[in-house]
Amino acid sequence: MRHPALTTTVLCLAAAIGLTACGSSEAKPKAPFADDSGPEIVDKAIKATTGASSLTVKGDVTDPEMGALTLDLAVDTKGECTGSLSVAGEGTAELTKTGDTLYMKFDEKFLRAQGKDDPKEETDATVNMIGNRWLKMDASGEDAKDMTGLCDLDELLGEFKDVKSPARKGKTTTVDGQEAITLTEQDGKDRYELLVATKGKPYLLKVTSKGGDEPGTLNFSDYEKPVNAKAPADKDIVDLDELEGTDGADGAES
Repeated sequence: MRHPALTTTVLCLAAAIGLTACGSSEAKPKAPFADDSGPEIVDKAIKATTGASSLTVKGDVTDPEMGALTLDLAVDTKGECTGSLSVAGEGTAELTKTGDTLYMKFDEKFLRAQGKDDPKEETDATVNMIGNRWLKMDASGEDAKDMTGLCDLDELLGEFKDVKSPARKGKTTTVDGQEAITLTEQDGKDRYELLVATKGKPYLLKVTSKGGDEPGTLNFSDYEKPVNAKAPADKDIVDLDELEGTDGADGAES
């Protein structure tokens, strides 16, 4: 007669010496970052993210100078970038920086929003002249400064560097199909949530800020992928530097 207790004992002894499997002897998988504290995970995430040579950033942020921004930009450490942005949800600006040249295109809604304090005839003239047309200018010029700042990955991630965070570890979740660990932090009214990749390099996948003066959410993806920044194929491009040179020459002759 087969004895159940004896059979179970034999099976478990066999498992112990590697002959078969026994449920009670299987080791549970280790939780992501099990040996790291919240601050240690944030430190690893910041180092990995700021050490990347390229990435894509999408989301909504509040800029002290430009206001509410919606971004969708692929950027690298060489200063190449391509994508779009919107200010306060009022129209769209497309931009591409490649080499020493910055290309921009503004839709009518964007131009009218930016010119809302100007006389209507001036705004109409601007829309008629440059609306939905590619413009180009020297990326090192003063007029290009605000836009090219968005194309500098080191500058874009500048406020993440040297961060000392007392973040708490939370549950694991997913961001666009990638497993991530949640970290939370509060500083006065400001509440932050960071989602950090648990597989591969511990890149930041998402950062959310709530409750303070600069709320926003940013998603980071496409780490280390080439930034496909190319001059527009459209031949109808307005060279703003040439226009300014022409205006200057006209003024000198008069």
